[in-house]
Amino acid sequence: MIGASNVARQWIIDAIRAQPDSTILNVLSSSEERGAGFAAENGIPAHTTDIDAILADRKVDAVYISTANQFHCRQTLAAAAAGKNVLCEKPIALDVADAKKMIVACREAGVVLGINHHLRCNAMHQKLRQLLREGTIGRLNAVRVFHANFLPEALHGWRVNDPDGGGLILDSTIHDIDTLRFLIGSNPTHVMAMTQSGRLAHDGVEDGIMVVMRFPGDVLVQIHGSYTVPFSEGGVEFYGSGGVLIGRDCMSQRAAGRLFMRNADGEREIPVQHHNLYHYALAAFSSAVRGAGHPAATGEDGLAALAIALAIRESARTGRQIEVEIP
Repeated sequence: MIGASNVARQWIIDAIRAQPDSTILNVLSSSEERGAGFAAENGIPAHTTDIDAILADRKVDAVYISTANQFHCRQTLAAAAAGKNVLCEKPIALDVADAKKMIVACREAGVVLGINHHLRCNAMHQKLRQLLREGTIGRLNAVRVFHANFLPEALHGWRVNDPDGGGLILDSTIHDIDTLRFLIGSNPTHVMAMTQSGRLAHDGVEDGIMVVMRFPGDVLVQIHGSYTVPFSEGGVEFYGSGGVLIGRDCMSQRAAGRLFMRNADGEREIPVQHHNLYHYALAAFSSAVRGAGHPAATGEDGLAALAIALAIRESARTGRQIEVEIP
């Protein structure tokens, strides 16, 4: 584990250990004290401040990277050079050029690169994707995503004070982007955005956002995201020519969400068999490492989500509509 992070503690350690024949061997932290405490708290046999100690270990088949965003690229490149498979937290990197370097390096090294976009692993989103592909609500006209919540103080840090690597767009909105790509099956062509700052974040870092996007087929999408809205239930709404699909309480890390369809016959709930999002993601990654299938979100998925997120950031900073370019 490269990074003694909160997401690692809360979700990933359990998900790794839920996989057959998977063991956590070491954890890296920039702080000796934090690393020692993290290892002791989570039953990890070793800790280090030196990434080479992990990458030189022949028993290590894969690394999970959850350090601050600006370190993702160099640590992935180092892992690939050492022949280690990589599951990296989002965003894949801070710029598209670095993301491309990561993808190429892992491809040339013959190792797997997965990006931890967990929301596409929610069973409700997977059911919703199936229904959309089946044409259940006819031609898609518009989509609304509401992903406003209240950021716990323990997660503040770089998220609210780093103008380059922090902020809502690269921390949360990028998940919405990946989820939309997963559900709609295409990339937006244009984006427009306005942001808020100062309710929780500072130094110009955004803590609220409204986005309008245009997808192929003249589909309009709205996203509302925030760090500063308590008691909000995140969800999605898909508006078609023959009905509406509504997902409620489905934009979190929990195995949660209720799916409803509303049409001429009224509203009915569609059953969803939930599973742990991170268990699902780690199972897909582990299978890919063993040569079967691919990660739930690939490096290419991570690059596309990043390119769109950066277009949204540019729109918010310039006040202009931005045409999306994904290399």
